[in-house]
Formats: sequence, C-alpha cells, structure tokens
Amino acid sequence: MAYRTVNPYNNEVVKEYPFATEDELQSALATGHDLYETMKKQDISERAKILHNVAAKLREHSDELARACTIDMGKLIGESKGEVELVAIIADWFADHGEDLLKPEKIDTIATGDAEIQHHATGVVMMVEPWNFPYYQIMRVFAPNFMVGNPMILKHAANTPTSAKMFADVVAEAGAPKGSLTNLFLSYDQVTEAIDDPRVQGVALTGSERGGTAVAGAAGKALKKNTMELGGMDPFVVLGDANMDDVNDIAWRARIYNTGQVCTSSKRFIVMDNVYDEFVENLKKKFAGLKPGDPMDPKTTLAPMNTEKSKNKLQKQLDDAIAAGAKVVYGNEPIDLPGQFFMPTILTDIDKDNPAYSEEMFGPIAAVYKVHSEQEAIDLANDNPYGLGGIVFAGDADHGAEVASQIETGMVFVNNFMSTLPELPFGGVKLSGYGREMSHIGQMAFVNEQLIVKTDKPNMGNLAGGLVALDPQE
Repeated sequence: MAYRTVNPYNNEVVKEYPFATEDELQSALATGHDLYETMKKQDISERAKILHNVAAKLREHSDELARACTIDMGKLIGESKGEVELVAIIADWFADHGEDLLKPEKIDTIATGDAEIQHHATGVVMMVEPWNFPYYQIMRVFAPNFMVGNPMILKHAANTPTSAKMFADVVAEAGAPKGSLTNLFLSYDQVTEAIDDPRVQGVALTGSERGGTAVAGAAGKALKKNTMELGGMDPFVVLGDANMDDVNDIAWRARIYNTGQVCTSSKRFIVMDNVYDEFVENLKKKFAGLKPGDPMDPKTTLAPMNTEKSKNKLQKQLDDAIAAGAKVVYGNEPIDLPGQFFMPTILTDIDKDNPAYSEEMFGPIAAVYKVHSEQEAIDLANDNPYGLGGIVFAGDADHGAEVASQIETGMVFVNNFMSTLPELPFGGVKLSGYGREMSHIGQMAFVNEQLIVKTDKPNMGNLAGGLVALDPQE
C-alpha cells in the first residue's frame, strides 16, 4: 500500500506521499490528548464558530478541492463540486444544532434528587475512511466529534491522499486548534497501534467488510467503542403500479452516480413482472446514452473507475457471474480510452448459486430480477447478507412505506432517489455494519452519556435498583 495520487483518467502518477513515522504518530496522539483535556473545559459555542468557518473555507476553496477529488479518484467534476457543498452543509448543520443536541437531558425518576444525563467528550477518535467520497466520509465523523470535543486522527485511503491533506489543511486554516484533525499516512499496523493506545477512545470506519473486520477486531480487543459502515447491495424495488416515468428517470442515476462506486448505490433492481420488460429496455437506453471521457469536462457523463485494481476486480466478478449463468443484456464491452473506464452492464437471470446473488459489485453493473408478487419482492430484497439502504417505487407512497418497513436495511427511500443530509441518520444492519453517522444519533456516537443525580438531602431509606444504604453500626 503506497499513498499516491494516480489520475484514473490518464493513469498519470501525480504525487506520492511518504508513510507517517512512528514519531509523527506519537506526536499526533499526544497533541490530540492534550487538546481533549483543553476542549472538554471549553464552551461548545466557541467550537460552533470554528465549524461554521470550516464550512465557509470549504466553499472558498471549492474549485481546488473538487479538482483534487476528481484527479485523486476520477469522479465527474460536477459530482466533486456537489460533494464539497454537501460537506459544508453538514458542517453548518452540526455547528447550528450541536450545542442543543449536547445539552443535559433531565430524567423523571423515583431516586432521591434530580437526575440528568450530561454529554461529554471521551478522547481521541481514530478515523479510517475510504476513497469514494473523500471529503464527505471525513465530515460525517469530524463535524459531530469536533462539536463534542473529541480530537481526531485520520487514516484515509491510499489513493486519495491529496484530498485528505487538503481537507485537513482547510480545517486548520479555519482556525481549528492543532490536533482537531490530524491526517497521517498510516500503515495498517500503525492503525492497530493507535487503536491500542489508551488515549484513543473511539474508532470510526467506512470501508470494505474485510477492512471492517480487521479494524473492529482490533477495537474489540482493546475494548474501544466503534462504528462500522461496510457497504451494501441495496435493493431498488419497483412495484406493479409504480409511476414508470419516475422509475426510468431515477433508476439509472441510482446505479451510475459516482460510476456506481457508492455503498448506497442501487445494485439489485427487483421489478414486478408487468413492468419488467419496460424497465430493462429503458435502463439499456439510459446506459447507452452515457458519454465516457475526461471527468473534468462537464459534458462527460461516465467517469472512469477509481483504480486499475478496482476495475480488474469488477471485471473478474462480472466474468464469474456470466460463467455461473447470468445473462448480459447490455454492456461488458471495452471502452477505447486509456483510463480505467468500465462499460455499464446489465445482468439478468441470476440464481441463488451465482456469486453475483450475494456479492457486492462496486461499479456500474446492474443486476435485474423479475418477481411476480409483492411478497416475493420483499423476500428477495431481504435474502442478502447486507442491509444498508434501499429504494421502493409504488403507486401510493403510504403503501410503498409499508413495503419499505419490511426491508431489512438501515435506510429506505420511497418514490425518490437515495439522499444524504446531516439531519438524516446514515448506517445499516447485517454485514453493512452498525452504528449511525449524521443526525442526532451520529452526534452521540462517541459521547460519554454521564448520569448525574444530585440532592441536598439524602434519603437513606430509599431503595433503588435493589441497593440498600446500610447503617455501618448494624
């Protein structure tokens, strides 16, 4: 694993970065811990002002941040600019709401005195983040933890080092104290070392199931609280009475956005038999209309994949699916460009013995299934090891919500594109991980929810939870 930017459009090595030294890691841990000791005594409103300034600086540097993102991992420049704006929105939201979310909560109790839960920082948080949304993934953890007063150490993906460095530089430029977010080009052994350190009190990871297993194992061994977001095979369910104009307009976008390299991409299209043929034909037309090219060019509509390794892995998965009986109804042809382009592909006739039935394909491949009843659609949606997000299209939104509530995922959107906003919790179940980021739930991910019970006059005869105050003379 080498930290370097390789432009996936032209395969040019843009810049390489050296690994962090042991001294740099120890310095980051010490600085972070010292900052924790300072911030836990600081007024939250002071950090809110800084976080608002982070949002302002992100917008000020939007063009250069977007350009760095596109060069790092290849996404369309318009999508990169949208990501920068999204992270600014997230920063502003937590700056506006964090103080209220962290206020003490009163508890109605029969205990003697007044009870409340106070919300305190816990210490340094170790972040391990992926390449596909190099700014958004950081901000989901940074904003709530900065508000509560937890310093952070970032280990970003090896192929997006420039984006990681620029984000940390913007945070520093905005006036955040040193140690608020320290970007380090760590090895996996150094990540484990950091997790083992007593100054680190939380671990947040977004990434692959393999990476999550390793990091969660290290966190569990060290008894550190952790959150895991580990990808998904999100279903896109089309019921027989769905508005097909809306379906046809959104389905292709739900698969192709960010070249299909999204945990919450719709990867399995589960379509009722009466609209199945129409769905497949329209998906083919939309895929055929995409224009591959330079992701810096606003006219390009199909960007390259992030690395040669990712492209080759996806091709092998596709080859294995075909060998196991899947039918290609569109795609699986080379694109005559030098970068890591992958032709959008539609697969059908995938049975339960096919690896594509239960294996996430992180790229522009759509698996389409025909079903004959609503219950069959629900059962198929749930017959999967992952459980992150999903989409349901139905003629009636209330009925669509009834179907959505039976799908075993952390998030479902009805008659709409999957969206992410700071007020909406993000996360999944099953092999998609655990814990939530964003919203009021994400604000509490690494918070000490401390119970305080106070009274001016104790009641020694009070019984609480089976504990009795004993007279020492008895």
